[in-house]
Amino acid sequence: MLGNGVIGILAESVNKWERRAPLTPAHCARLLHGGDANGVARIIVQPSTRRIHHDAMYEEVGCQISEDLSQCGLVVGIKQPKLEMILPDRAYAFFSHTHKAQKENMPLLDKVLAERVTLYDYELIVKPETGKRKLAFGNYAGRAGLVDFLHGLGQRYLSLGYSTPFLSLGASYMYSSLAAAKAAVISVGEEIASLGLPSGICPLVFIFTGSGNAIVSQGAQEIFRLLPHTFVEPSKLPELFSLAKDAPSSMKTTKRIFKVYGCVVTPQDMVQHIDSSKPFDKADYYAHPEHYKPIFHERIAPYASVIVNCMYWEKRFHRLLSTQQLQDLMRKQCPLVGIADITCDINGSLEFVNQTTTIDSPFFRYDPENDSYYHDMEGSGVICSSVDILPTEFAKEASQHFGNILSQFVRSLAYTTNIQNLPADLRRACIAHGGKLTSLYEYIPRIRKSESGDVQDNAVNSNSSRKKFNITVSLSGHLFDKFLINDALDIIEEKGGSFHLVKCQVGQSANETSLSEVLVEADDKEVLDQIIDSLNSLANHDKHQGHFGKQENNISVKVSKIQENDMKKECDGKRKASVLLIGAGRVCRPAVEFLASVGSDAASEWYEACLDVDEQKDIEVIVASLFVKDAQEITEGIPNATAVQLDVSDQESLCKLISQVGVVISLLPASCHVIVANECIKLKKHLVTASYVDDRMLALDTNAKAADITILGEMGLDPGIDHMMAMKMINEARMRNGRIKSFTSYCGGLPSPAAANNPLAYKFSWSPAGAIRAGRNPATYRYNGQIVHVDGDDLYDSAATFRIPDLPAFSLECLPNRDSLVYGKLYRIQDEAATIFRGTLRYQGFGKIMATLAKIGLFGTEPHPLLVDGGSATYKTFLCDLFGLEREKPVGEQEIVERLTKLGHSKDPGTAAMVAKTLMCLGLHEETEVPSTCKTAFDVACSRMEERLAYSGSEQDMVLLHHELEVEFPDGQPAESHRGTLLEFGSTKDGRTTTAMALTVGVPVAIGALLLLENKIKSRGVLRPIEPEVYEPALEILQAVGIKFIEKVN
Repeated sequence: MLGNGVIGILAESVNKWERRAPLTPAHCARLLHGGDANGVARIIVQPSTRRIHHDAMYEEVGCQISEDLSQCGLVVGIKQPKLEMILPDRAYAFFSHTHKAQKENMPLLDKVLAERVTLYDYELIVKPETGKRKLAFGNYAGRAGLVDFLHGLGQRYLSLGYSTPFLSLGASYMYSSLAAAKAAVISVGEEIASLGLPSGICPLVFIFTGSGNAIVSQGAQEIFRLLPHTFVEPSKLPELFSLAKDAPSSMKTTKRIFKVYGCVVTPQDMVQHIDSSKPFDKADYYAHPEHYKPIFHERIAPYASVIVNCMYWEKRFHRLLSTQQLQDLMRKQCPLVGIADITCDINGSLEFVNQTTTIDSPFFRYDPENDSYYHDMEGSGVICSSVDILPTEFAKEASQHFGNILSQFVRSLAYTTNIQNLPADLRRACIAHGGKLTSLYEYIPRIRKSESGDVQDNAVNSNSSRKKFNITVSLSGHLFDKFLINDALDIIEEKGGSFHLVKCQVGQSANETSLSEVLVEADDKEVLDQIIDSLNSLANHDKHQGHFGKQENNISVKVSKIQENDMKKECDGKRKASVLLIGAGRVCRPAVEFLASVGSDAASEWYEACLDVDEQKDIEVIVASLFVKDAQEITEGIPNATAVQLDVSDQESLCKLISQVGVVISLLPASCHVIVANECIKLKKHLVTASYVDDRMLALDTNAKAADITILGEMGLDPGIDHMMAMKMINEARMRNGRIKSFTSYCGGLPSPAAANNPLAYKFSWSPAGAIRAGRNPATYRYNGQIVHVDGDDLYDSAATFRIPDLPAFSLECLPNRDSLVYGKLYRIQDEAATIFRGTLRYQGFGKIMATLAKIGLFGTEPHPLLVDGGSATYKTFLCDLFGLEREKPVGEQEIVERLTKLGHSKDPGTAAMVAKTLMCLGLHEETEVPSTCKTAFDVACSRMEERLAYSGSEQDMVLLHHELEVEFPDGQPAESHRGTLLEFGSTKDGRTTTAMALTVGVPVAIGALLLLENKIKSRGVLRPIEPEVYEPALEILQAVGIKFIEKVN
């Protein structure tokens, strides 16, 4: 089959926006009709309705359209195919991202080897004379990225009060071609040249990173040059702004500016030598970045309106802008409006760019003032775009460009059975052949073998393989694209040493270098000296002659001092621990992600600061669920996490798992916690839950103390973070001799404003039954010294308008939340606070609508005559029965409003209209048959709400928690009002959505487990997080990982 001359073209399946093709119909036509010397036998194209070129266009030039590619000897695509699409004994060509032993892509490589596949990687096909890649899309990323950003820039300026010509520009994918997009940019430029830009946003300066031959930056600059522009040198930026500043104030409000400014910066504009007497030296900087300090935030960023980031970055270099630097800049009124991070380097050179965005939602807003992220264009801060598949927006041109090059040699790949017959550049790009790695890539299993965890954050292997002496060697340069890593590892092993890969940061193009930190070990110091001498010889030789002729500094070597191993200590210097998490619900994954990551370098700073320990723990997480598939979905892609099956009623299995760990987390239904708690007491293991501590759990207090364990409950959001925030605020006030006169607390899980797109302004991420029942619970609270009782039937009617001073845009209302007086005792303020109130937050109007729905009987729990005894009914007949309407007549909003008024269920026309819209939204006017499982009106309501009021696609939820304290002080000191607010939004990354509710429940419960593992909680028995030993470090860690709350005192 291999080498039969039949080519298959894959249907791209990774992303809905991926519309590119490796070969266009025109390329296929030339290949099919090129004759014996230049053509191929057949081309079979997998059907795709997303591909930029329709199936019919391929069919017209002679291609076959078929899902089955089994007859193809060579299969080509753009992105990696799904593993099940890899057929045995074929050749494949695509961007595999495997040659640098990227851990996330090793399953793909394993599949390739298992199926005896020949794998060609486009990234490795380079020009022999320069070493540059032949096949790339970089300039299309730059072009699309800047068009998209200009599109968003117009919207952002409009929200800031400025109308600009950018507002008429669309996103790249909205244009039929690159030429059409360029024409639109030119039109914008003509409007700027004739009508100008408001002086209030000028000079409008675009800073471009990625200089020289950086193809991404060139593409972005190509679009920029279509606008009326002037490029200025970095040194001239202060002068440019000085001229604008010196203009008369009357001109600043009326003057129009008729061009934009560009500035291309290089590394010497970003850093300078620590010794100011020494000039910038590029080679020295790449070899010794620690000799330099950042200056971009001082010399360039203060003058930037837009930063277009097109440069590659590694962790060993200084960031272009850190979060703190941006915060300082914005406090100084820096004109920065937005960031176009075309490199899409998450948490990279721009520290605050912490997420990818999508083509259909390309922006987020970062507010440095409160270190918060938003998915809108309103409010303060900077907008950021970070789309990772920009070239596909110009799918037609990108495919044409790519196919022009691929078609030159794809015939050779299609007819080859022996790769030795291929030209050197194609042979070099073959990673595997016939089930084996080719010689150039034999380093991959060596690197994989040396790893014990994430390739970016590797730990050293166990003591059993340790030698007496070690030295850390940093290798930087063209390690992978020139295969120098092979030479380096050969030297280590040939001299009698062993190695463990500690860190690997890989260059993303042929122009960029890679860094590998290798722990080299030997039983003799002289052996280590010989290894270092040989590595230095390799580096010195390679400076003068590279694999493709003259190259600049392809490899450099840095070494540490030789150390003698402490054979008694684990090689990675980290302590080990394990946690059992029982459950597989929505809140589990954030908890597992947090615990599995605490041993990483990224966590090292907050770990030591918040926990006051010298060494981190590596935590292994075992996720147990009744259905192992659910547990596997939770642990998928998370290192140090394992999925197992567990039935908690199986005492033997439960005890076996608990005995293996240091702490247990139960995220089961509250009724199951006691089962787990009893086994934890027997086995003397700590337990953490997010549920309320009920009487059954409290009854275990004595036994838990006798077993010397802690059972920490209410460690979620509400209860959990609400306790911790409250006690922090209360105790801080008391430390100043304050007396709490009023305590009010409000919390709500809500749709984000963008997702609150139904009449009820509410959505459910699980069964609505619990939420509806909660709205029928009675409530008690204290207000100005008086006890107030609210009957469950009146709860919705008691909803009161509520506004948060620091979030005035949120139109909210609150409903009393059960017995608030319990919290007076819990927080020890019952004898001093005249007001103690806890409320549930909803968007305004929710209470009136739900109260009216209750009055018409929609939440009735008695069997409904239409739904019992095998009867069938449609939603319309059910609704007509509720209202006493004739079933034969149409039912619309107007009929419902009139009936609501007539029956006295709603006296307010506005509320009646919203109730009618809600019923329409729920589809209760439709002729669809009610499911047979629905026996009551309550069942119908839950069924409809679960279906019609669910989150869809990438819609986000929101968590809002707000405390207010009124504090009095002695000796005539003025009273104070204390406010604490937490606002968190859900997010979507790599196609996986994490709700704000899951995050703010899962992370705190995981922090509770971590505190117990580190023995930071000394108290034993059944606890809530209301003591300083719990809430102080927990709140610090929450802040450190990005779950932040803002406190203000007036």
